[in-house]
Amino acid sequence: MSVFDFAGKTVLVTGGSTGIGNAAARGFLAGGARVIVTGTRASAADYAGTDGDLAGMEYHRLDQGDVAAVAAFDPGVTSLDVLVVAGAKVAYKRREFEIDTFADVLAANLTGPMQLAVKFREALAAVRGNIIMVGSVASFRGTVGQPAYSASKGGLLTLMRTLAQAFGPQGVRVNLVAPGLVRSKMTAITWEHPGRLAATTAQVPLARIGEPDDIAGPILFLASDMARYITGTSLVIDGGLSA
Repeated sequence: MSVFDFAGKTVLVTGGSTGIGNAAARGFLAGGARVIVTGTRASAADYAGTDGDLAGMEYHRLDQGDVAAVAAFDPGVTSLDVLVVAGAKVAYKRREFEIDTFADVLAANLTGPMQLAVKFREALAAVRGNIIMVGSVASFRGTVGQPAYSASKGGLLTLMRTLAQAFGPQGVRVNLVAPGLVRSKMTAITWEHPGRLAATTAQVPLARIGEPDDIAGPILFLASDMARYITGTSLVIDGGLSA
């Protein structure tokens, strides 16, 4: 159960069908919010048996890297208390060095978040809402093998800071969480491989990788009234890896 009260609030979580986005969505739902989530599959039923629990949520299909799809996206809200941009892409096996793949990752991870923020700016301003973007520790450093992911997450950090300045006069806060390695579908290439998992865990002071709920809690905090004077801030959540 959420320790935060979001009763009467409307929350939109892109990428809320699995992983960090779903954990955050479940937290908002437990706090009493109306929760709208997006995913890339045709319906909520297509996530049955996966790590995403969509019970009690409104589901919409959306590819946030598709400019036309985002422009047409209509979740049926005139005011929005919280926008969590959790959807993201990564390509492995050095495919991000191919320019088409590079552009595709940037579209989902950087252009999409910008378009969503602008699209819902007035709905957020109507209730002095806030935006939380899900970045990464890659927002602060290079990631060998993933130039597009690193560039997009680094860009997301400065985008967040710029939007915090631009949207602040309307009472809209904008912040970012920067997770380290978190157990999710996107990172399975690491945590499902015992050798890679052990090597990564050995570098983390808390001696484990993150779980989606480890990131959801800070997202809920940043979205709550307890963080009402926090904007333009990035919160690193990596078990001490960056220390």
